[in-house]
Amino acid sequence: MPVKIDPQLHREKKPPWIRVRLPSNPVFWDTKGLIEDLSLVTVCEEAQCPNRWECWGQGTATFMIAGDRCTRACGFCAVDTRRPMALEADEPERVAEAVKRLKLNHVVITAVARDDLPDGGACHFADTIYRTREVNPDTTIEVLVPDFVGRDDSLWVVMEAAPAIFNHNLETVERLTPIVRSNAEYQRSLQVLKQAREMAEKMGNRCATKSGIMLGLGEKEEEVIQAMDDLRDHNVTVLTMGQYLRPSEKHLPVVEYVEPEAFDRLKEIAQEKGFRHVASGPLVRSSYHAADFKPELDPEA
Repeated sequence: MPVKIDPQLHREKKPPWIRVRLPSNPVFWDTKGLIEDLSLVTVCEEAQCPNRWECWGQGTATFMIAGDRCTRACGFCAVDTRRPMALEADEPERVAEAVKRLKLNHVVITAVARDDLPDGGACHFADTIYRTREVNPDTTIEVLVPDFVGRDDSLWVVMEAAPAIFNHNLETVERLTPIVRSNAEYQRSLQVLKQAREMAEKMGNRCATKSGIMLGLGEKEEEVIQAMDDLRDHNVTVLTMGQYLRPSEKHLPVVEYVEPEAFDRLKEIAQEKGFRHVASGPLVRSSYHAADFKPELDPEA
């Protein structure tokens, strides 16, 4: 049966550790201007990421390709859900140019779910990877992808483009998946992560796999630990954990604001389980300080 979360549990007042400082760094405005100049979409803005002030202030951004309209309506996500527009053929070129102008050593490329397309947008992902690498051969390319509805051929197309890091978020524990990600499946996400690593190995490519979990949706600590075990069983070596923040009253409520000490404890547990890199804290998101992890140092990749 679907899991129900009592909206009365939502706390409107955020604790002090959730607050972020508004931008004062001029690099923030330069980055914003560049993104607007190239007509690009960033997950930083679309998902209302609390770290966009910091990341843009450092001249970094996570580019969201394939439009700003998602075919899914996940209960946690701020991205718009409407009928998507046609893919823009020149978008890979614009992303590559943005990476060049920002002089990025590490870039994260993500996308909305495009279940309306036969390949789920996989070819567009691959084209963006290829063009970005061609223009920026020394840049580490990380992708954060949807599950492609479990299509092996779509996943193969992305892996053939040889990203250095393959990220697909589990988002929550198994029990809460039906309400948090109603059009996704917990086991399918695990399988996507495992297959991505196996495909990279068959192609002779090095690729680390990465996933993220949101806390504060009503999960229990033992369920989070079980999710860690499930990820490790599927060869995932990089993990992010952050606090879920409600984008609007139409989205799932926050059941709990998890204290920083709890995130620290979970980080220690994850490291003990063999994750090579763990980012854990209230404001951590999938792409937060993504460049801190060096995939070449991962012996499992």
